[in-house]
Amino acid sequence: MSEQIEMYLRLVFFGGVLLAMTLWELRSPRRRLTAAKSPRWTSNLGLVVMNTIAARFLIPVTAVAAATFAEESSWGLFHLLNWPFWLKWVLAVVVFDFAIYLQHVLFHAVPALWRLHMVHHADLDFDVTTGLRFHTLEILLSALIKLGVVLLLGPPAVAVVTFEILLNATSMFNHSNVNIPAWLDKVLRWIVVTPDMHRVHHSTIRRETNSNFGFNLPWWDFLLGTYRDQPALGHEEMQIGLSHLREEKQVDRLKGMLIIPFRKNTGRYSIVGNGDDSAPVDQTDE
Repeated sequence: MSEQIEMYLRLVFFGGVLLAMTLWELRSPRRRLTAAKSPRWTSNLGLVVMNTIAARFLIPVTAVAAATFAEESSWGLFHLLNWPFWLKWVLAVVVFDFAIYLQHVLFHAVPALWRLHMVHHADLDFDVTTGLRFHTLEILLSALIKLGVVLLLGPPAVAVVTFEILLNATSMFNHSNVNIPAWLDKVLRWIVVTPDMHRVHHSTIRRETNSNFGFNLPWWDFLLGTYRDQPALGHEEMQIGLSHLREEKQVDRLKGMLIIPFRKNTGRYSIVGNGDDSAPVDQTDE
């Protein structure tokens, strides 16, 4: 698959899902938003543009290009398996999703990585653009990790494109401020991470922040004990973001977002806990 086709497909799905979730949020919001929407959206989407440009210039080899190379060179574990193409396709998407789950856990456990990931958690509201809001350095590191997984597995290039589209689409879906009936949310949680499931992860309470790490498939949280059903204060009353970063100019303006990793206070990031597990995730250690 050519890079031009990949870019076209990703752009079409990105625009389509962003528009669909935006209209859904306007028609049936789950929570009342508290921060000014215009500067948040301008900054969050501006960061997307910046990240896309940075990744293209600083990492010239895309995951799809690496997969194409692996296919042509018979490189990777999948080329040792005489399995049908469709099975390799599906398995590659599942393995990629598990790798992203582990990466997400890692970004909560390692202090230097948590500094970068704080940009995502510092959003004062939770809507479709939150799913696109990541520090440039985190995006670059994530791209390198995906390249490593591609070279290790040697998956079909179409599987990589499928996963990239799914990851982007489900990230916008499960970060969206949409109201889904409780019965339907309960059913959907068996196959995909829902907004109510992932919103718990954006709570300021540490035990809730360190749960529900999945972006696409919910199974890893179920199997590895990181699943939490509901926030303690309920979805309407729970606090989103980081308690020590509550000013909009600190977290909802592009300049402020970019310098968040370099602030002195990073909060208690440890997954295993350090003190009161019900304390805000960003409470400074004494």
